[in-house]
Amino acid sequence: MKPLSSDFYEGVRRNLQDRAEDAGLDGLLLLTPGNVTYATGWHFSRNERPVGLWIGTNDGPWLLVPYLEREYAMAVPGVDVRTYEEFPGVIPAVLWMIDEIGARRMAIDALDAALLRHAEAKLDRLELVDHALPERAVKTEAELALVRESASFADQVLERLLTAGGDIIRQGGTEADLLADCTGYVSRILTDMHGEAFQGTKMGITASVHSGPRGALPHGSVTTRRPQPGEPVIAGIGCSIGGYHAESGATFIVGEPSGEQRRIMDAMELSTSATVAALVGRRSCSEVNDAALAPIHAAGLGDAIRHRIGHGMGVEGHEAPWLAPGDDTRTAPGMVFSCEPGIYRPGLDGWRTIDTLIVGHNQVEVASGFLKRHPPESRVLDC
Repeated sequence: MKPLSSDFYEGVRRNLQDRAEDAGLDGLLLLTPGNVTYATGWHFSRNERPVGLWIGTNDGPWLLVPYLEREYAMAVPGVDVRTYEEFPGVIPAVLWMIDEIGARRMAIDALDAALLRHAEAKLDRLELVDHALPERAVKTEAELALVRESASFADQVLERLLTAGGDIIRQGGTEADLLADCTGYVSRILTDMHGEAFQGTKMGITASVHSGPRGALPHGSVTTRRPQPGEPVIAGIGCSIGGYHAESGATFIVGEPSGEQRRIMDAMELSTSATVAALVGRRSCSEVNDAALAPIHAAGLGDAIRHRIGHGMGVEGHEAPWLAPGDDTRTAPGMVFSCEPGIYRPGLDGWRTIDTLIVGHNQVEVASGFLKRHPPESRVLDC
C-alpha cells in the first residue's frame, strides 16, 4: 500500500477546474485546509497563517503560502508556489492572494466575514461556494483503500483492549492505562507496517476511553479513574493512513452485562441496522439520521440521545456530508460515513458504538469489522 499518487491529485485539480469553467469563473481559491490537502496531498501545519490553492481555468495551480513554508510547498508536485511575508501582515494574507492571482471572477470556499467587503471590492464576481465539497464527498477506489486500511487498524486497537483490558483493570489499571496499552501496542504495528511508505503524510491513532458515569460525557477527557465491576467502558478509536480517516468503537462491560444493559446494547444494534438500510435506500443524510435514531426512541431511550448518528470521513476525521438534521444531501456510492449510535445518561453511564460505512451501489460495506466479529454479549472485560 502506498500514498495516493501525483496523478490522483492532478485528476482532482482537473475536476475542480472543470467545475470552475462550468460555473463561468476564472478559477477557484481554496482556503479550507482540508480542501487544500485534498487537491495537493500536502499535509501542512495548520495554524493562523492562511494557505491557499488557486486553480484557474487558464492559469495555476498555485500554492499561496507564508514564506516560512516555501520549501515545503515547493516539494508538492505539479504546483507553482507564491509566498507572502508573514501573518497578519500590512495587507491581510487572503487579500494579498486575490491581488496576486489577478483574476476577476472567482469562488472562494471559505472567507472571514471581516474580509468580505474588501474582497468584493477587488473582484467583479465573488462566489462563496465550496466547489470541492461534492468532489470530496464521493471517494475513488484509491481513497477507499486507505479508508479500509485505517479501519482495520482502528479495529486492532479494540481487539487489544478486549484481550488485555480485563487484566489491566484487575491489576488496578485506569482509563489512561487502558488507553496507553491499546494505542501504544497498535501504533507500533502501524509504524512497522506503513511508517516508511507513508512518511510525510498524516498517519496515526487517536482514541478515548471513558468508564462508568463519565461515559455520559461524549467528549470528556481520559482520566485516571478505575473502571468498576458492572460498568460500561466506551472506547472510540480513530486511525489515519495516508491522510484518510476511519473509526471503530465499542462499549465494553466490566463483567457480565445486566438485562438492562443488554436492552441498551440491543437498541444500538438496531440503530446500526437502520442506518445501513437507509443508506442502501439512498435516502438523504437527514433521513438516514431520523431512521437510525428511531429504534433508540422506540426503546424509550430518546431522552438519552445527545448527537447525530454520524458524519462523513476522508481527509478529515469529521467532514461533510453529515448524517444529521439539516443536511439534505442525497447519499451516493463512494461516500464514507461513521455510524455512532450513542446513549448517554448523566450521572449513570454512557454507551456508544462506531462503524465506518462505505456506501456502494446496492449495498453498504462495513469497513470496520470489530462489532460484527464481537456481538454485544462478547464485549466483556473479564476481571
